[in-house]
Amino acid sequence: MISIRDLQFTWPAGEFCLRIPSLDVTAESAVAITGPSGSGKTTLLNLIAGIHPVTTGSIQVADTGITQLSDRGRRTFRLRQIGLVFQSFELIEYLTVLDNVLLPARISPVIAMTSGLRERARDLLVRVGLEQESARPVTQLSQGERQRVAICRALLTDPPLLLADEPTGNLDPDSSQRIVEILLSQVREHCATLLMVSHDHSLLSQFDSTIDFNTIQSAEPVAGGSGAA
Repeated sequence: MISIRDLQFTWPAGEFCLRIPSLDVTAESAVAITGPSGSGKTTLLNLIAGIHPVTTGSIQVADTGITQLSDRGRRTFRLRQIGLVFQSFELIEYLTVLDNVLLPARISPVIAMTSGLRERARDLLVRVGLEQESARPVTQLSQGERQRVAICRALLTDPPLLLADEPTGNLDPDSSQRIVEILLSQVREHCATLLMVSHDHSLLSQFDSTIDFNTIQSAEPVAGGSGAA
């Protein structure tokens, strides 16, 4: 699902430089990435999603060369093919729960606001136990409930790739476990691929593989997926 070669990224101003010689993530697998804060894990997810353009090297997601796309092309690909889940939720506070789930269709014509999409959003809220909260503003929800809304939004288009950046970082253990179960069920039931950054080592045994971020910045090729260490 993900193939990275000779990746290098530097900010225009600053000394930070991310280098990844080789990284492969198997399709339909759940892979966790661990590593110290500030090492570039979030930057890596943003590069895979096409939010930031790489300096040199290549990133391929499925059959698409992300590094070969224009800004508009990366944005369109991201909306259609990638579900993003953030630690800070990134919800719009003045919108209701349902409208936050439907946000991708409201901000871009790439995703049509159809009756089927609305039904998909409602079904997702039922699945995560928030069907009774659909008309409430997200400011009235708990932290765990807000993250479930954010996951519903990420799953709206049934994307083949999920990128989750410490989605349990602000949650209690019970809420963290529920979030991971929702994400992993998408992998099992919909043949999706999950790449998740986490500092919570108690969750790692549920993934197909775990990659140390320090390792993928080495000169040795690294693969993630079923059966990987």
